[in-house]
Amino acid sequence: HRAVSVFLFDGEGRWLLQRRADGKYHSPGLWSNTACTHPRPGEASVDAASRRLDEEMGVRCALRPAFARVYRAELVGPEPLVEHEFDNVFVGRFAGEPKPSAAEVSGWEWVDADTLQADLLARPERYTPWFRLFVEDAARASEALS
Repeated sequence: HRAVSVFLFDGEGRWLLQRRADGKYHSPGLWSNTACTHPRPGEASVDAASRRLDEEMGVRCALRPAFARVYRAELVGPEPLVEHEFDNVFVGRFAGEPKPSAAEVSGWEWVDADTLQADLLARPERYTPWFRLFVEDAARASEALS
């Protein structure tokens, strides 16, 4: 099924990450990209990405398409779950402090690329499967935002 993911970066190239709320039905407490969701019937992918960015992180900014990918991942949760999705990924620039929804997000942070890469290598289990799959392409896409 269709999905969208958003990766935001600041003017210094830092990544805006979110920690998924502990009450989420899958991947609770894991660090991930800025926002993600599934488009509603008839909803354009960019509109779904903008909607969810506002719902999850309280952020509104311009988004641009970065890449699309089909992925399959086994997810952490109370019951076994497999996602098999066609994900349209968007990137954007944001300067400021998000105002996340406590129901969706338990934490957030700006992380520089070197720190993120080192932590992904040392502790990959802290991150959602789709984030780990998309991080290299998202890094390349962020370079086009300059």
